[in-house]
Amino acid sequence: MLVCPLSLVQTTVTVARVSHLVTLINGETRIDTPKTIGHDRHLRLSMNDIAEPRDGLVVPSEGHVATLIRFAEDWDQKAPLLIHCWAGISRSTAGAFVVLCALNPRADEHSLARALRRASPTAYPNRRIVALADNVLDRGGRMSAAVDHIGRGLLAEEGKVFSLPARHAA
Repeated sequence: MLVCPLSLVQTTVTVARVSHLVTLINGETRIDTPKTIGHDRHLRLSMNDIAEPRDGLVVPSEGHVATLIRFAEDWDQKAPLLIHCWAGISRSTAGAFVVLCALNPRADEHSLARALRRASPTAYPNRRIVALADNVLDRGGRMSAAVDHIGRGLLAEEGKVFSLPARHAA
């Protein structure tokens, strides 16, 4: 699994031969599906990077999270899944953490969060996405606690491309 900002999507898709793409971005920003990825393998979830509802913005919802989890569970893992948002720091890293937890139901949440931190010093997962997934996956608050434990990442305008193995030992 790979994570990157919007500016690096096309390069990452090409270089890594990505088969599945997740776009977590506001509804006003349009991204074309890369030619090498089928439309059925590009999940677009429109949301703003906010933790609480705000007028005129789309707050991440349980529906967004459930759709992401289903998409990840349907991914055959033969080629990389790429998750991106605008900056590659908040929504996309939350999405990656959700996918890790969904694909590794017996793995320790703190271990998965530490793997995320090692892979990306700038990761600052969107707390609302994580909290919603914590509920959907019935993790009892452990996902949120794990993300709180790794804390805010290093400040950056944009994250770098990073990878995480999809499977982790329990």
